[in-house]
Amino acid sequence: MPRAEAARWRDARSGTVVFTNGVFDLLHPGHIDVLTGARAQGDLLVVGVNSDASVRRLGKGPDRPVRSEAERAYVLAGLAAVDAVVVFDEDTPLELVTALRPDVIVKGGDYAPDTVVGADLVRARGGRVVIIPLTPGQSTTSIIQRLRA
Repeated sequence: MPRAEAARWRDARSGTVVFTNGVFDLLHPGHIDVLTGARAQGDLLVVGVNSDASVRRLGKGPDRPVRSEAERAYVLAGLAAVDAVVVFDEDTPLELVTALRPDVIVKGGDYAPDTVVGADLVRARGGRVVIIPLTPGQSTTSIIQRLRA
């Protein structure tokens, strides 16, 4: 869903729109906990997925992403908790948050509320920022390290 469509989608729907974003390279229980926790915050969940180029710029490692942006978006779109998936190419989802105007932004526990991109925009409109606690022992990096061992 391109950004302009995201804005139209947001305007056409009623209810509380929730947004979260990430790489979602190798889906694991920690991702599911964040996604289901995000979905519980409102009526519609939109997930922003970093493009392949964006992941490489983030410095996740020379072999990342493991899955292509199309594969990652496809898997996420198949989850019951997720209503829409948007791939974004920028280093942050700020442009997408600006277009979508979500009521709630959700991130995992490795973020503080004030460091979440777009938090100020959401709060300025009376929205909320929600942090979902990390699931112990779950990370894509640790999965990749175990596979290499």
